[in-house]
Amino acid sequence: MISGIRITVEHAIAGIKRFGCMTQILRNRRPFIDDTFLLLSAGLWNFHLRTA
Repeated sequence: MISGIRITVEHAIAGIKRFGCMTQILRNRRPFIDDTFLLLSAGLWNFHLRTA
């Protein structure tokens, strides 16, 4: 049961990492921009999963 949940989580993280902004070093000084990138990446990945 635990491994099934872990696989789902790992696949979600791998899908989000397909976007370059989540795998490269962020050199921006704006506050909370990293949270914004994560939110956008997760939203785009979920959109991809629903339309595929």
